[in-house]
Amino acid sequence: MAYYHLLLCILLCSSYYSIVLAVNLNNFAVVPARSFEPEAACSTSSASSDPNRASVPLVHRHGPCAPSAASGGKPSLAERLRRDRARANYIVTKATGGRTAATALSDAAGGGTSIPTFLGDSVDSLEYVVTLGIGTPAVQQTVLIDTGSDLSWVQCKPCGAGECYAQKDPLFDPSSSSSYASVPCDSDACRKLAAGAYGHGCTGVSGGAAALCEYGIEYGNRATTTGVYSTETLTLKPGVVVADFGFGCGDHQHGPYEKFDGLLGLGGAPESLVSQTSSQFGGPFSYCLPPTSGGAGFLTLGAPPNSSSSTAASGLSFTPMRRLPSVPTFYIVTLTGISVGGAPLAIPPSAFSSGMVIDSGTVITGLPATAYAALRSAFRSAMSEYRLLPPSNGGVLDTCYDFTGHANVTVPTISLTFSGGATIDLAAPAGVLVDGCLAFAGAGTDNAIGIIGNVNQRTFEVLYDSGKGTVGFRAGAC
Repeated sequence: MAYYHLLLCILLCSSYYSIVLAVNLNNFAVVPARSFEPEAACSTSSASSDPNRASVPLVHRHGPCAPSAASGGKPSLAERLRRDRARANYIVTKATGGRTAATALSDAAGGGTSIPTFLGDSVDSLEYVVTLGIGTPAVQQTVLIDTGSDLSWVQCKPCGAGECYAQKDPLFDPSSSSSYASVPCDSDACRKLAAGAYGHGCTGVSGGAAALCEYGIEYGNRATTTGVYSTETLTLKPGVVVADFGFGCGDHQHGPYEKFDGLLGLGGAPESLVSQTSSQFGGPFSYCLPPTSGGAGFLTLGAPPNSSSSTAASGLSFTPMRRLPSVPTFYIVTLTGISVGGAPLAIPPSAFSSGMVIDSGTVITGLPATAYAALRSAFRSAMSEYRLLPPSNGGVLDTCYDFTGHANVTVPTISLTFSGGATIDLAAPAGVLVDGCLAFAGAGTDNAIGIIGNVNQRTFEVLYDSGKGTVGFRAGAC
C-alpha cells in the first residue's frame, strides 16, 4: 500500500511541478545571446501598418535601415545616455512648470542635472526618422519624429557657410517649389506662432518687401534653429498630401545636430503636424517602433478601423490620457502597477500619482523611486544566473549584465498596467533591455512625474487620440 501511495505521489507531484514550470515559462522569454548584438542588415518585412491609412515607414536613425549617409557615426551608449538624461530632465522640468528636474531624476554619480527651461524642446536623444516629401515637386527629406516637440522644420537654402550643419539630403530650396509661401509678419498665423512661444520676431527682406515671420527654437542641449515661418505642401506618401503645412524653413542652425534633415513635431500644441492635420485625418495618430535598429516600423495619421474601446475589434488596449493646460505638448498616462515574471510588485498607487509622460524621443523609462527599487530588486532576482556588471555609462543604468558564455538568455517579462486596466507585456528582450541593461531608471522622489521611454514601446502600435482622451496599445504591430 505504501508503494502505491508513493507512486501516486510521484505522478501527482510530477504533474504539479510540470504545470508550475509551464506557467512560469510563460512569464519568461528565452532568446539567443546573439540577439543582443547590433544588426548588420535591414529587415522591413515585419511592419504591418494599415495600407488604407496615411502611413510612412519609420526606422532607427543609426540602424542599417536608415539612409546610408545618415547612419554613420553612431554615438557611444554613454553619450546616448547622457543626452537621454538631459532630455528627460528637460521634459520633467517643463512638465512641472519649471521646477528643477534635479530632484526628479536621480544620477548615481550624485545628484541630477538641472536643465534650464528653453524655448522649444530637447531634441538631442531622438532616435527614429521618417522620410517625407516637401514642396512641389516633392523633395525627399529625412526628419526625426518627436512627440515632445510641436513645430516642424527643415534646413533651407540659402544658408551661409557655418550656418547649417551637414545633412544626408540636399538642403530644401524654397525657390524651386511652386507651392512654397513665407508667412507675413502681419498675419494671424504669425501672431499665433508668437503666442505659442515659437515666434522670433520679424525680419525684413531685400528690395523693401514686407517683413516676414521668423520662428526660433532653442533646445535643452542649447542647439538652436531659426528661420522663416512658412507654408508648404507635405507629401506623406504618393497620393497623400498635406496642403499649406506650417513649418520652419531654417537658415541658421547651431548645435550638435547629426545629419538628419529636420524634425517632425508630433506634440499636442497647435503648431504640430497632428494638430494641423486634425481636420484631414481626424486627430489620432500612431507609430510602431521596431524591436531592433535593423527593423522598420511606421508612423500613421488617422485612427485604425474599429479603434474604439472594444479591444476585441481593434486589438488595442486603452488607457485614459490627459494633457497639461499650460504645456499642451505632452501626452500623460497613469501607471497603476508593474509585474515581473508574472508577479505583481508591491508598489503603492500613490507613487504613480503625478503620471507618466509617454515620449517617442526619450530612451530610458524614468520611474518614481519606490517603483524603480521594487522593479530592480525583482528583475535582479530573476536574472541571478547572469553576472551583474558594476554601474557604468555615467551611472545612468545600474542593472547591466555580462552574457558571455551563454548561448541563450532567459529574460523575465515585465508588464505595465495603466489606469482603466490596460496591461501590456513588454517585448522581451527588445522592450526590456538596451545593450544588456535594464531600460529603466529611478526618480529622486516618489510623486514626481515620470517618462515612458521608447525602449518599452518597441513592437507596439501606440495610438494617441486626444479627441477621445486615450492612448491605445496594440502588441506585435511591427
